[in-house]
Amino acid sequence: MVKFVVVDDDTKEIEYVSSLIHEITDNAKILKFSKITQELKNEINNVDEHKVYILDIELANKVSGITIAKMIREVDWVSEIIFITNHDKMFESAYRNVYGVFSFLEKFHEFDKRFKRDVKAILKRNFDNQMFKYNANNVELNVFYRAILYITRDTEERKLVIVTPTNKYKVSMTIKEIMEHLDKRFVQCHRSCIVNKDHVEVKNYKEGYFILDNGEKVYLLSKMNKKLMENE
Repeated sequence: MVKFVVVDDDTKEIEYVSSLIHEITDNAKILKFSKITQELKNEINNVDEHKVYILDIELANKVSGITIAKMIREVDWVSEIIFITNHDKMFESAYRNVYGVFSFLEKFHEFDKRFKRDVKAILKRNFDNQMFKYNANNVELNVFYRAILYITRDTEERKLVIVTPTNKYKVSMTIKEIMEHLDKRFVQCHRSCIVNKDHVEVKNYKEGYFILDNGEKVYLLSKMNKKLMENE
């Protein structure tokens, strides 16, 4: 499922853009905002998912889509950004201030056609979009493999904790069960821990810890699993 974040101070425009997205794909989750809210800030800071942001450049209350795009790029260099506007003179300012904009679309110039073309192009891109998907006990979770640092067991709740740079998610699974849903970048490094090798920078088997690329040191490394860590 692809997550779209639509920001426009005109609710009719939001609904129209949403309808175009649904015409392109039935595998979309659309979040709608008419202004900067704490919920929108939280969404921007959650970089566990690849998203498509569709931002109106000119918003009410002296806030611009450019401001929101700069907030996105402070934490997220992967998600796509599409600007829409009624005034093409805003494009130059956006280009100067925001890195990695996918496209700019004028609302008055073949908008439907160009919007559908750009979204289809984004959906066809070959990103590392493999995800861990979990749906049980009224909990629905979709997390990119690349975002997972490690997975460990919570002995008190008897659940697994999936750790990412920004969040921790609990699922009712065993180590053996979750390993069946992961790819080769994940190895069991301890009887109660699975690690994403792509994020490991230091391994100390003598002291029983590994250090991740975010600097976190985790004391869940077993000598018994050294072969898996070194050779796969």
